[in-house]
Amino acid sequence: MASFEIYGGKPLKGELIPQGAKNEALQVLCAPLLTAEKVTISNIPDIIDVNKLINLLQAMGVKVEKVETGTFIFQAKDIDLDYLKSEDFKKRAASLRGSIMIVGPLLARFGQGFIPKPGGDKIGRRRLDTHFEGFTALGAKFNYDAGEHFYSVEAKKLKGAYIHLDEASVTGTANVVMAAVMAEGTTTIYNAACEPYLQQLCKMLNSMGANITGIGSNMLHIKGVKTLGGCFHRILPDMIEIGSFIGLAAMTKSEITIKDVSWENLGIIPNVFRRLGIKLERRGDDIYIPAQESYEIDTFIDGSILTIADAPWPGFTPDLLSIILVVATQAKGSCLIHQKMFESRLFFVDKLIDMGAQIILCDPHRATVIGLDRKHALRGISMTSPDIRAGVSLLIAALSAEGKSVIHNIEQIDRGYQNIEYRLNNIGADIRRIG
Repeated sequence: MASFEIYGGKPLKGELIPQGAKNEALQVLCAPLLTAEKVTISNIPDIIDVNKLINLLQAMGVKVEKVETGTFIFQAKDIDLDYLKSEDFKKRAASLRGSIMIVGPLLARFGQGFIPKPGGDKIGRRRLDTHFEGFTALGAKFNYDAGEHFYSVEAKKLKGAYIHLDEASVTGTANVVMAAVMAEGTTTIYNAACEPYLQQLCKMLNSMGANITGIGSNMLHIKGVKTLGGCFHRILPDMIEIGSFIGLAAMTKSEITIKDVSWENLGIIPNVFRRLGIKLERRGDDIYIPAQESYEIDTFIDGSILTIADAPWPGFTPDLLSIILVVATQAKGSCLIHQKMFESRLFFVDKLIDMGAQIILCDPHRATVIGLDRKHALRGISMTSPDIRAGVSLLIAALSAEGKSVIHNIEQIDRGYQNIEYRLNNIGADIRRIG
């Protein structure tokens, strides 16, 4: 198990280029399963979760050709459907939550899809009901082997339907969309997720020959087509990494420019950081964050304590709440962090309290942060990363802290952040990978 050794308290300065979006990659990499033609995808992040999915696709029979760094050609001409029932498939797919995204395309093209209970972050319940309820609405038969924890769906022919999703699940919407693009007739999906990553998937599918309208809204209309073809698709920059870098700049009093952020796809993210008192400005398609000695948390109009909560897009993404919480520890003022979607995602705050932060964990979903206004710097400690976002939040805290910190289990960070220590060391950080 590898660890990071961090020597904090150093201001950083320079430019950072965000990687391709992890959450988009895990969706669009499965779309080539819908066609026998070649599909080229660029700006693919070189991270553990994405590489695991690429390896899984290869094991299934997808030909993968690397064109250059971050750009690959995929051709799913000869898929080995028998492999989907093998022990090797079960082992590979179970190690990656994103593996659930192969089910919709397989069902659409081959009439069957299989998946073991996927792995991923230990951040609370992440149910799959939305995916399979959507498939059954299209006419598929669902089976679950409780002993093997193995899911399967089968359908001789999918037929378009009106589907009102029980939650605006991004992966659930994406999976049902990919199942519906070749279904007979018209499918309407209401309460659909409308995140930029889902919009990207729909645009990619349309470029392959699908007929999807309502993109960007919570109601999608899909007219089924008989076949799909190849295309070229470029993945957006990762909004979660962009938000992480904004928080990093504030915590470490650093002057940082984040390049090519696709500003129009960031939604309210910049304004939420501004409500924490962080100065940032748009320069073309870049974000410039000046070095700040202090930043003050806003209040609501009536003077009551600011609450920052996650919500489906265009609300604030839950993946950045851990970053917001860490940044608030050194602000002037207080705020309430309300993590609605995952009941275990705030359980990393004990490490921040050990570092000297003033945080009250109200319950599994809420934490009150009393900002230190930099009067007391965080202190370096030894800690373990529980999940991707908490891991990078602890890394940001360690970079702002006095002295040496050690973060264990950094494989969690590697799952979502590409070469993070090299990129941050290039602008003045002191991070060493050990073990």
